[in-house]
Amino acid sequence: MLKRPGRLVLLGHPVSHSLSPIFQNAALNAAGIPLEYEPIDVEPRDLRLLLRNLKNAGAAGNVTIPHKVAVHASCDDMTAIATRVGAVNTFWFDDGRLRCDNTDVGGFDAAARALVGDEITAAKVVVLGCGGAAAAVLAAIEQWPRARAVIVARNAERAAALARRFRDVARVGKSVDAIVAEATLIVNATPIGQQDDERPLDVKLISKTTAVMDLVYRRGGTPWVKAARRRGNRAADGLPMLLEQGALSFQRWLGIEPDREAMRQSLL
Repeated sequence: MLKRPGRLVLLGHPVSHSLSPIFQNAALNAAGIPLEYEPIDVEPRDLRLLLRNLKNAGAAGNVTIPHKVAVHASCDDMTAIATRVGAVNTFWFDDGRLRCDNTDVGGFDAAARALVGDEITAAKVVVLGCGGAAAAVLAAIEQWPRARAVIVARNAERAAALARRFRDVARVGKSVDAIVAEATLIVNATPIGQQDDERPLDVKLISKTTAVMDLVYRRGGTPWVKAARRRGNRAADGLPMLLEQGALSFQRWLGIEPDREAMRQSLL
């Protein structure tokens, strides 16, 4: 049986926008667990000291931007999927050892399956971005039968490096118009649209049969998702993925399934 964490926290910079404390505390309340999930805004230079303090408290929690790679580098043990992605979003201490996982992969997989169903088989996926979120997306896609992905990103060097890591399923795209026209699913794995109304791609370039998934989430939906839905495209923002990765993290920390409906209702 898992030992209950001394604290549950979210580490990021900034974290004030995060919805995770709302739904994680709803899940804790539904399970009758007397813990509070706390957001901690920590600057990169203070992260290592904070991790030592959390170790002493027997804490567990989540990691968000910009600390996912830094915590990955500090882990004593990690799951195979966290190693594959090269970033972590979930951690806990066990016998003084920092153990880590990446539940973003499972969160994306569940959200994508809910959006496109059986079309994940032989899917042609366009991934916008080349950071940690894009790596988690590709780690899920490489488990889909005969699926292929094209990476579209501003940083050509990082995009090429990511494509090499996932060479069995991914390549870097050149002609965006042609790639987008043939896509089964387009995923925004960049921060575009988080703070303003900028859109990662003009929806007029997208076929109406193509599904759109924005890993960014905002209350009421992101501008990109709303524009896609107005055109008639199937579209989802990052909330389904956020909820599922949070549920998988909860299960890692506490060894029980959370009440997903209580989590979802807390955000309505």
